[in-house]
Amino acid sequence: MPASPLPVHELGVIHGRFQVLHNDHLKYLLAGKGRCRRLVVGLTNPDPVLTRDDPADPIRSLPESNPLTYYERLCLVRAALTRAGVEESGFSIVPFPISLPELWRYYLPLDAVFFLTIYDDWGRAKLARFKQMGLKTEVLWEKSPAEKGVSAAQVRRLMAEGGEWRKLTPPAAAELLERWKIPERLARGARHAS
Repeated sequence: MPASPLPVHELGVIHGRFQVLHNDHLKYLLAGKGRCRRLVVGLTNPDPVLTRDDPADPIRSLPESNPLTYYERLCLVRAALTRAGVEESGFSIVPFPISLPELWRYYLPLDAVFFLTIYDDWGRAKLARFKQMGLKTEVLWEKSPAEKGVSAAQVRRLMAEGGEWRKLTPPAAAELLERWKIPERLARGARHAS
């Protein structure tokens, strides 16, 4: 007997920094969209004021880990999703100050199902935080760090060093990143850091 399809939720929330958006991010976003009729994409670390250090992942809050603006990431996510065939009426993009749970109700529909993936302590910490807040959660997949695949840090490093990064990003994202001269911005930042 074939397995019955997973239930589709009316409203789902998915989140990430997307610094920069890569192919595995798009796979994650599409998996979330496949589980709900309307998807709310929460962009974490929307700005330095709404970002805090977290011992589960201390690197995620560093300025060099967050080189793109909220607006740039909003444009990248929107372009990648629509190019992948998702109707704009099927998703929204909002700020998600993930390190400030007391603010979530101002940005997110807390009655939605919160989707996430787990690769490390940071993923487990987020799941625990969501559950502590009484949110409905669904883990899309859990893998070891070695199974994670592409990382945004890897893509940023390739961009800064003039390496081949385009094949690691959705074409719609690559077009915007090139138009905005993000590789040059990252290369300048790397030179200033050394």
